[in-house]
Amino acid sequence: MALLHRPGRPAPTGHPRRLARTAAALAATLALLPPLVAAGGASAQEVPAADVDVHVNTQAALGRLSDTARGVNAAVWDSHMNDPEVAALMKTADVGAMRYPGGSYADIYHWETHTAPGGYVAPGTGFDAFMGTVRATGAQPILIANYGSGTPEEAAGWVRYANVTKNYGAKYWEIGNEIYGNGHYGSGWEHDDHADKSPREYARQVRAYAAAMKAVDPTVKIGAVLTAPGNWPDGITGEGDPGDWNHTVLSQVTDVIDFVTVHWYAGGSDTSADTAMSRLTRLPGELREVRAQIDRYAGADSPRIGIALTEVNTNTGGAQLTARPNGLFAADAFMTALENGVFNVDWWNTHNGPGAITTVDGETDYGDMGMLASGSCTGDVCQPAPNTPFHPYYGMKMTGELGTAGDTMVAAASSAQDLSAHAVHRRDGRLSLLLINKNPDAARTVDLAYAGFSPSAAAPEVSRYARGDSDITDVTDSGASASRVTVPPYGMLTVTLTPKSGTGPGASAAGIAGTPRLEAVTDTTARLSWAGTTGAARYLVQERDGAHTYLVGETTGTSVTLRNLPPGSTHTVNVLAADSAGRLAAPSDPLTFTTGTPADAACTVDYHRDTSWGNGFVATVSVRNLSDTPITGWTVDWDWPTDGQSVSSGWNATFHQSGRHVRVTAPENAGPLAPDGTSTASFGFVGANDGPNPDPTVFRLNGAVCAGG
Repeated sequence: MALLHRPGRPAPTGHPRRLARTAAALAATLALLPPLVAAGGASAQEVPAADVDVHVNTQAALGRLSDTARGVNAAVWDSHMNDPEVAALMKTADVGAMRYPGGSYADIYHWETHTAPGGYVAPGTGFDAFMGTVRATGAQPILIANYGSGTPEEAAGWVRYANVTKNYGAKYWEIGNEIYGNGHYGSGWEHDDHADKSPREYARQVRAYAAAMKAVDPTVKIGAVLTAPGNWPDGITGEGDPGDWNHTVLSQVTDVIDFVTVHWYAGGSDTSADTAMSRLTRLPGELREVRAQIDRYAGADSPRIGIALTEVNTNTGGAQLTARPNGLFAADAFMTALENGVFNVDWWNTHNGPGAITTVDGETDYGDMGMLASGSCTGDVCQPAPNTPFHPYYGMKMTGELGTAGDTMVAAASSAQDLSAHAVHRRDGRLSLLLINKNPDAARTVDLAYAGFSPSAAAPEVSRYARGDSDITDVTDSGASASRVTVPPYGMLTVTLTPKSGTGPGASAAGIAGTPRLEAVTDTTARLSWAGTTGAARYLVQERDGAHTYLVGETTGTSVTLRNLPPGSTHTVNVLAADSAGRLAAPSDPLTFTTGTPADAACTVDYHRDTSWGNGFVATVSVRNLSDTPITGWTVDWDWPTDGQSVSSGWNATFHQSGRHVRVTAPENAGPLAPDGTSTASFGFVGANDGPNPDPTVFRLNGAVCAGG
């Protein structure tokens, strides 16, 4: 497991550093234009055959971009954090959030005196100076109330000063930084003066902070700290605790918080940014598990509670942090997180300070987790002038080329692992695609196909960031078409298409339907409802499978019951309003839900995780036969929810795993399972998980679906 931590004192450079811490697609009109390349100057006769397919479906919405989507961290030990150039650069990159006072420093920082006992505070980094930069950027602050050495009264005083005295309108307030790193689980990098360092005490204090702060300004939004599933100390239960950090905290605070915060660093034993890009495939599952945990404890109130990824970077060591691959990672990470249900992503950090010096892709890598140079040195190697952008800045800026607040993220799927695709359907009807080629050696020629969008005959607008570019570069005249582009090695393209006249949501008289709500769910049915919209003659409910969608319900009303769903299955749906001519409006935001198990099942299975340690666990499974006849020679089957879960070894049964599927067979000397639940078969195993570790959703005894124990 990787421990993420930040020291409470400045590094020798004066800046602290992080230390090792199916169905067919809906029919779509596709305008095919002559195949031309996006870059490289080849003629139409020299165009290579496409080696990647990208499919975009504008009828599969992934959510809308918020005004706080792109963010950065700012730290009180950073003497350059309020340089005028910072605000100008961040405004150009469409940064909408700036987090303060800087990671673990938040738990030693006192806003009123602008002091951090035990740490370094740079001149000119006080709260009012920070807010000057925030306002010049056009962003919103995300403020971290001091939990480690502060009090609810101190936090309430900060709210009063910010929003009553100064009228800053500071909306988002986190309660502490990485409080789970306070030593309760054995590793302690986060300052915490509370005698009780348990998640129970943190939850109790969150309630006290929320009450004090909302008494001053009821409009503020309070965020509680969670750990990312699959990352330490996820799954570890401390002495005397009812569960691990996330489950204990959420069980006590969902009625008083408005969002949760998680931090995500790709980590791994290989600290290269190339490896980090491949580990991004874990992030969607981890964010789904965070939402599932909120769902469990908040119930119908869950949609009100947002998720913010307030720190993200490749790793906490020092490899490939300012180099080009980390710029690709930044663009991919921002969009991956936003597409999977977070409203805010904040890069660590604006400036950070140099670390190990290496050479990556022919350039000096300064081992610096900042987006902008601090101008500091490691030995006789010095960074460029302060505020010179590193590659991660341009990665974030490239996502601003893709879309802005209010635009809709839509599903895009690539056939190649080393080419990522992201898409945004803009409010004005245009469609933008971000293509990221993570291959350092070869350009990728991409065939583009669309569902729900018909491109016009006009050449697309194209922006590029690749080797040789000192900034994002307009290459509209390079020959890209709506059907084919070529992405340079270690490069990014943003391609923006206009719709064919008279097509798309803009041609529909119907508005956008409300986000569907789950009213009731059984093992095979789900009742959904949504807010209606003007101009709608009927509503289509479509389920998403990757970047494809298929119709699962249709009604003239604003509710529908989906039937014949598999028990324990997960579904993501959008609602689309159609006008009287059948023209579809833009899709609603998505809803994801999971069906249950039958209440009248002929068996029960109780799955219990006995202990966990971040990337491994021990579980016990108990099976009862509720039918009226005994069962001899039983088998129990389940499927893991994520790819990274597996059985390592077990006892009291025989285990076999193929892909995600696990089959457990009774031992040879096992007696029959008696009828009517009068006997129990139990077995256990040691499991491993690389990433999140959600429990299986459905178990089968000799093929029959069982109820939960």
